[in-house]
Amino acid sequence: MPAYKFEALDAAGKSTTGLLEADNLKAARAQLRAQSLVPLDVAQVVSAGTHTTGLNLRRKVFNATNLAVWTRQLAGLVTSGLPLERALTLLSEEADDPRQRELVAHLRSEVNSGSPFARALSSAPREFDEVYRAVVAAGEQSGALGQVQERLADDLEERQALRGKLIGATLYPAIISALSVIIVIFLVTYVVPQVASVFISSKRALPFLTTAMLALSDFLRNHGWVLLLGLAAGFGLLKAMLRNEAFRIQFDATWLTLPLFGKLARGYNAARFAGTLAMLAGAGVPILKALQAAAETLSNRAMRADAMDALVQVREGAPLASALAGKKRFPGLLAMFARLGEQTGQLPQMLDRAARQLSQEVQRRAMQMATILEPLLMVVMGCVVMVIVLAVLLPIIQLNTWVK
Repeated sequence: MPAYKFEALDAAGKSTTGLLEADNLKAARAQLRAQSLVPLDVAQVVSAGTHTTGLNLRRKVFNATNLAVWTRQLAGLVTSGLPLERALTLLSEEADDPRQRELVAHLRSEVNSGSPFARALSSAPREFDEVYRAVVAAGEQSGALGQVQERLADDLEERQALRGKLIGATLYPAIISALSVIIVIFLVTYVVPQVASVFISSKRALPFLTTAMLALSDFLRNHGWVLLLGLAAGFGLLKAMLRNEAFRIQFDATWLTLPLFGKLARGYNAARFAGTLAMLAGAGVPILKALQAAAETLSNRAMRADAMDALVQVREGAPLASALAGKKRFPGLLAMFARLGEQTGQLPQMLDRAARQLSQEVQRRAMQMATILEPLLMVVMGCVVMVIVLAVLLPIIQLNTWVK
């Protein structure tokens, strides 16, 4: 049954808004009049059988944190024995965001009309990705939707926690780097010329370091916009080239070879792949479909290409462990746990254990990188400032020599 959002006047002339379900627009207006409301505006949230007619999904309703919380709430309601339609009704009524209320009302109307929950979720693909829908579909088929939703919420929370720790580990060095660049530009373009101009009138040769610093200062003041324009053009060109799949794969493959960031990216993608594959396999999703969905979650295109190649090998009859062992971009730990899982018949559990160990390794490497970068940035900043100070002090020292 389609959902409608309305604006109406009550008996006291006060405006009220809300959502209701009706067979058609005329029936929706009739329901409002039956409640002693005068309809001002009644609009269909979703047309039956369509994806998003009238549903405002230009930007995402759920961010990563909100989606995990919403999934946890839905899992709790369903596990407690509440029917799915009633659980969605409660979540719709409790939603503070009107856009979230509309989305959940749309899902409820789709479920009421007889659609499976996974199919209802597919009407909002930006909110619920393929992995999310595959897990829900497997939960519906097995009759354990609540437990599967709990597992899905755990995965979303763990993924968000890992991403947060990575951001936290790299945020401080990034801020220090940005502030350092701003301070150096200020010193070079303003302080150095002001101090050095005193000595230029002496008609004597300035030290090489001071002359070089003044030349750099003149370039930044007079042609700094050219440098900024070149950087912007280079960034735009790189972004355009990354749309080419072959170049993107080569770029991502090169990124994996970097000393610090490469290992971090490799571990993060492997942990995400293993965790998604474990969740899908544990929910009862066929291994080939689970492999394809897990591969789609990889942000590194080179590793995604390796995962898709492993999928082809598994489809042809190769064991998962053997297919992953031949891909050197994936850590050997993943293939080892996959082999143990296949031998013991506990593949989801072993993959989940591999994902946890890889996540811990990523966090450890992130903290090591932050520990190394912080003092290194301080040393580099100190050296740059020392060079600038020397460029200013050398003429003063030279002037004292001339006076003597």
